[in-house]
Amino acid sequence: MRHIVPGSPSAEFIVTGMSEAEVLFEVRDGLGLITLNRPRAINALTHSMCSAITAALRDWAVDPAIRTVAIVGAGERGLCAGGDIVAIHRDAKAVTEGGPAPLDTPSAAFWRDEYLLNDLIGGYPKPYVAIMDGIVMGGGVGVSAHGSHRVVTERSQIGMPETGIGFVPDVGGTYLLARTPGELGTHVALTTARMGAGDAIFAGFADTFVPSADLPALLDALRTLPADEAIARFAAPAPDSELAAQRGWIDTCYAADTVEEIVEALRAADAPEATKAAEDLLSKSPIAVKATLRALRGARELPTLAAALAVELRMTVTALSTHDLVEGIRAQVIDKDRAPRWSPATLAEVTPAQVEAYFAPLGAGELGSAV
Repeated sequence: MRHIVPGSPSAEFIVTGMSEAEVLFEVRDGLGLITLNRPRAINALTHSMCSAITAALRDWAVDPAIRTVAIVGAGERGLCAGGDIVAIHRDAKAVTEGGPAPLDTPSAAFWRDEYLLNDLIGGYPKPYVAIMDGIVMGGGVGVSAHGSHRVVTERSQIGMPETGIGFVPDVGGTYLLARTPGELGTHVALTTARMGAGDAIFAGFADTFVPSADLPALLDALRTLPADEAIARFAAPAPDSELAAQRGWIDTCYAADTVEEIVEALRAADAPEATKAAEDLLSKSPIAVKATLRALRGARELPTLAAALAVELRMTVTALSTHDLVEGIRAQVIDKDRAPRWSPATLAEVTPAQVEAYFAPLGAGELGSAV
């Protein structure tokens, strides 16, 4: 890695050892700029990218020349589509075929470091400006929505799509989703609904709307102005939140204690959106939606983001040994037939023990433990 010269007005470096410079770091006056640089993959995160971002953030936290940090995505499609789920599929397939223990996989090592990065962002001592333009899914939420200043545009599409691939919300997603107004987070998590700019601000995933055409000028202003002042200069009224307008049936239906009761309430609600939500929910992995509901209810009682991330690591590591993670990624990404064959196939067939297994302690493998 080529290092920054402290105090230099314009300097940049890239991470070596990664193909095509997957993440770029640049110092522009008082701004430390991170650019996720895998535009063909909508800047999906790799383990080496997370490690490099963590190292840079730690350096910049104590560098007096840097007043503000910002993160953006290369290309026109979005900030970040999530993690490398093809690699996760490979690991999960190996585990379910009798290979390594889940904790011994590259995916488990990646998640551990990714979650530590998410927590670092959540408590970062300097303004951390996330430009949440375009697609921001899964791991993209983890490197943006925990920041101190979260900017969305008219192109923003934000969500946690995990239950659709037999997985569970992670990267601190359960912490965010559990703290949305009413039951919006439960709806988003179980159905994988996407949030536009207005929805994301209303749900607490973002703070400020800035038209995408003004982003270059905003980044330029962040070089010399305090983050609050620079963002205020370009802030505009956010679009109305469609989810906020549907709070009535959302809060009523998703307040139920079980997924089965939620589905029953959605089907009984006098709203076409509720009927569609029931259909969407029932198309997801039955065990994943049950584990997700359990996680969301528990996250409401957790005191910190770090505590939620620790629970999420238990869940994601457990998911590596499940049929549904392998099958969900196969259906959505590998074969793209969009016809996953879940097992258990129905909500009624999922046992309490199967759900509870997602929350089993990892012993020495717990987040923050030396492994």
